[in-house]
Amino acid sequence: MTSFHLLIAVIILTLAFEFSNGWHDAANSIATVVSTRVLTPFRAVVWAAFWNFIAAFVFGTAVASTISKGMIHLELINQQVVLSGLLGAISWNMITLVLGLPTSSSHALIGGYGGAAVAYAGTKALILGGWVKPVIFIFLSPIVGMALAILLTIVMSWIVRRQRPQKVDRWFRRLQLLSAALFSLGHGTNDSQKGMGIITAALVLGGLLKRSASPPYWVILCCHLAMAGGTMAGGWRIIKTMGQRITKLTPFGGFAAETAGGLTLVMNAAFGIPVSTTHTITGAIVGVGATRRLSAVRWGVTRRIVWAWVLTIPGAALIGAGVFHLLAPLLR
Repeated sequence: MTSFHLLIAVIILTLAFEFSNGWHDAANSIATVVSTRVLTPFRAVVWAAFWNFIAAFVFGTAVASTISKGMIHLELINQQVVLSGLLGAISWNMITLVLGLPTSSSHALIGGYGGAAVAYAGTKALILGGWVKPVIFIFLSPIVGMALAILLTIVMSWIVRRQRPQKVDRWFRRLQLLSAALFSLGHGTNDSQKGMGIITAALVLGGLLKRSASPPYWVILCCHLAMAGGTMAGGWRIIKTMGQRITKLTPFGGFAAETAGGLTLVMNAAFGIPVSTTHTITGAIVGVGATRRLSAVRWGVTRRIVWAWVLTIPGAALIGAGVFHLLAPLLR
């Protein structure tokens, strides 16, 4: 297979990954707004997909730069590595989708890419300093989301303490449309940029871009369109886990969770940190439940989700490495 054909394969598979990312992570954007019955599932996915795409015109490409240039030494790998990493990530996404687990597509991509790179060039292919923030934020992003959700819940409870419950519910049903939009905006910018980073790396390896170049505009648009299309397709089993099994939400709680999650994603995107939307919104939902009472959170479900988080990078890395060893003889 020629370098050009490999590049085309990487671009197509990256867009397929972004589609699967939107499909897999649709629950993150709309679980709360569906579980509180503010929107029907169909209207919710349309709303989320719209804001996933609009994010292309709002934020920069700091996360894409981290993925393309900050984690792997490009001079030590080739396009076969990128292709194998993508296939590893997509395989992990499909496995966890079948199991109904809301794992991180972002960390699956990082894991698959890193695993394939190590299989080809050894650990020297990794820019170890570039892995510190993504790994740390596996644990920090849900904690930040949870802390913000607790803070928002306490502040808003004080603000509406003298209002009738029916009036509060009516207000927050409207406000939840805005919070869902904010979270989808953060989801779109953070997760679409990971695909941009992969395509940009492939273009550099193919000699079509300089190493210092930013993602071309057509790459930005294609990645956002693919993610929005995946969100439209939805992931209903995962929506049920995120929206109903962790804790019971009201429009008031849904607004707090989505706002906390959206703020966390936007702040991390500004600093170029590729965090997981899944981890972030799960932490925020747990935070909302914990403000009522600790028993309001179904910790058994939460523990199962956390274990899936911890296993995502090594699991996807092993699959990425395995795919590379299978494909390498065929792609020479």
